[in-house]
Amino acid sequence: MRGEATVLHADLDAFYASVEQRDAPALRGRPVIVGGGVVLAASYEAKARGVRTAMGGRQARDLCPEAIVVPPRMDAYSAASKDVFAIFRDTTPLVEGISIDEAFLEVGGLRRIAGTPEEIAVRLRHRVRAEVGLAISVGIARTKFLAKVASAVSKPDGLLLVEPDREQEFLHPLPVERLWGVGAVTAEKLHRLGIRTVGELAELEAATAERVLGRATGAHVHALARLRDPRPVEVARRRGSIGSQRALGSRPRSFEELDLILTQIVDRLARRLRDGDRMCRTVVLRLRYGDFTKATRSQTVGAPTDRTTLLLSVARDLLAAARPAIADRGITLIGISLSHLRRTGDLQPELPIDWGDGARLDTALDAVRDRFGASSVGRAAQLGRDPGWSTPVLPEHE
Repeated sequence: MRGEATVLHADLDAFYASVEQRDAPALRGRPVIVGGGVVLAASYEAKARGVRTAMGGRQARDLCPEAIVVPPRMDAYSAASKDVFAIFRDTTPLVEGISIDEAFLEVGGLRRIAGTPEEIAVRLRHRVRAEVGLAISVGIARTKFLAKVASAVSKPDGLLLVEPDREQEFLHPLPVERLWGVGAVTAEKLHRLGIRTVGELAELEAATAERVLGRATGAHVHALARLRDPRPVEVARRRGSIGSQRALGSRPRSFEELDLILTQIVDRLARRLRDGDRMCRTVVLRLRYGDFTKATRSQTVGAPTDRTTLLLSVARDLLAAARPAIADRGITLIGISLSHLRRTGDLQPELPIDWGDGARLDTALDAVRDRFGASSVGRAAQLGRDPGWSTPVLPEHE
């Protein structure tokens, strides 16, 4: 554990909506919703009226009739992210990207050449505003977890330093939902015990937390509540999984629609595997039902693969198993993660696998897309259908 607050968590404010307001001055100071059928992002002016990410477009417009709805511009968000990350890496070589709009920075070794962590954070925020035109909130603390909480508390457009001797004073009054790993289900379990603040959770014995929440979750959140988080800022860490998801709004979806969306997601992810010279063994299906409860299903295949046909077959089996629950409760989000990733070159050469026509089709599609663009060719099932939005992601690290 560090002895002083040297970890920065930098998080761009309402990122997609802020890029839209930056690029269109007429949108500044007005409620902005990015996305149509489903809210992909909302400006703070829209959030103040109750609009939230993943909310159905109709519900969002009912809450905020004067909102201006704009289509997503993923290329603009990717470009803004690259500009901001260039500033991060110019600030310190120790940068751990979390998503395209947030990162951890370790600045403990820069005091003599760049000043205190707080001074570094002030300059960082000024540079992002001046050079990229966006507001960014920064939390500074001794641990990654506390830095992330501090940045969230400081929003919008804020800076908050949590000194080591103030950690308990800062964290313990906050609701338990602030802890990593405490979602709606875990929070409800704690609420039933009368535990609503982090401090109340910290007063429990670790064994009690593990018995109530399960061994892994209980140990994790209890350690955070007691200010234990030894994880360092990790640079150039290659991902163990990749994923994508699509918010669906609240309207009913036919199983045919869900299958099409699943095909689109798997097609993109499989292409990312091949582009990154990776293979995976496990397919994870993530669902959020109409009552906003969540479910996860997974299946591991016998050998690593990057073949779209095989991965889609597995994903379809997982979705079929969830069909009764979807029919009963509805669905508002569907996502796929591919995990247990391996480099293609690291696999045993004595175990060749012939994926037949599936491999040849993937190779042909990849070649055309490389030459003429990602949207130049697609699978027949997707012709004339809305491809959805492919959320920008951080580049793979080597």
